[in-house]
Amino acid sequence: MRDVAILGSTGSIGTQAIEIVRANPDRFRVVALTAGGSNPGLFEEQVAELAPAYSGLGEDASIEAASMYCDVVLNGITGAVGLRPTLAALDAGNTLALANKESLIMGGPLVLDRAAPGQIVPVDSEHSALAQCLRGGSAEEVRRLVLTASGGPFRGRTREELAGVTVEEALAHPTWDMGPVVTINSATLVNKGLEVIEAHLLFGIPFDRIEVVVHPTSVVHSMVEFVDGSTLVQASPPTMLIPIALGLAWPDRVPGTAPPVDWSRPQTWEFFPLDDEAFPAVALARSAGERGATAPAVYNAANEVCVEEFRRGRLVFAEIVPTVKAVLSRHDVPSEVTVEGILDADAWARETARQLIEGTK
Repeated sequence: MRDVAILGSTGSIGTQAIEIVRANPDRFRVVALTAGGSNPGLFEEQVAELAPAYSGLGEDASIEAASMYCDVVLNGITGAVGLRPTLAALDAGNTLALANKESLIMGGPLVLDRAAPGQIVPVDSEHSALAQCLRGGSAEEVRRLVLTASGGPFRGRTREELAGVTVEEALAHPTWDMGPVVTINSATLVNKGLEVIEAHLLFGIPFDRIEVVVHPTSVVHSMVEFVDGSTLVQASPPTMLIPIALGLAWPDRVPGTAPPVDWSRPQTWEFFPLDDEAFPAVALARSAGERGATAPAVYNAANEVCVEEFRRGRLVFAEIVPTVKAVLSRHDVPSEVTVEGILDADAWARETARQLIEGTK
């Protein structure tokens, strides 16, 4: 029996984690639940059903829950607000099942320095796939990591054709059912840029050995290519249940988590090169990652503001990534990184992005 704290329980990751707990009462027990407060009715239902020892709304509640002694803390919070709970879970010595990629990307080496070997278990489907494939060889045998991207709802469109994209179109992801911020990030491919930085930090592979390919059906979640020319692939129908269950049970698997690929039916897997001209977010993320320090935090924070303004109708879709790039061009990275410095850079990036969008800077 594993005691689990679920942060962000009313979001997409959190609700699916509860589904796994509900299906496996002999394996998992929820001892803490927290959420941001956007869906208090659902949160009350979850607390009533699971009767955790601790529950609460807001960032402070998530920090408190992450600090409790338990077997696994699942950080399913969306955005930069997940940083302090991530650090709290690591400082408490808890295994961290990390779906909140932003906290690792923002914190970078600061987060890694707090983590013991194996303490962070990735929950993103791509990084869970990489972790599974990496079991097939030693670090010295890895040639490169290959992250797959569905291409989002606008795959195949030119840069010019993206100018008039609506919010409704951006939220219509062809293969995944996610929250609105992650869905729009997938449409711009900012999400894949964040995942490139995350893969570098999680697995210690240089940026020039991390590739992104477009795979529209999202059945192959990622691949590891080895020095002898072999490639290991992790494949399953597009669902987050498998990586979440692995995050909770790592290194063990949870039987019956989701249906496998039906190999009795014809299967066709297609892969295409990434169009960096139409979707420059990945190249921009590589640049931010190579600069290091607070540059990835600025990339993430500026994008969060741009997505918010796009959803409000104040910024066109095609200007999201150029605005992030403009914010990054104005940022001077510090020589030393602290938690306070990261949060200051985050706040600066948000304000700068808003000023650029409003035309005051």
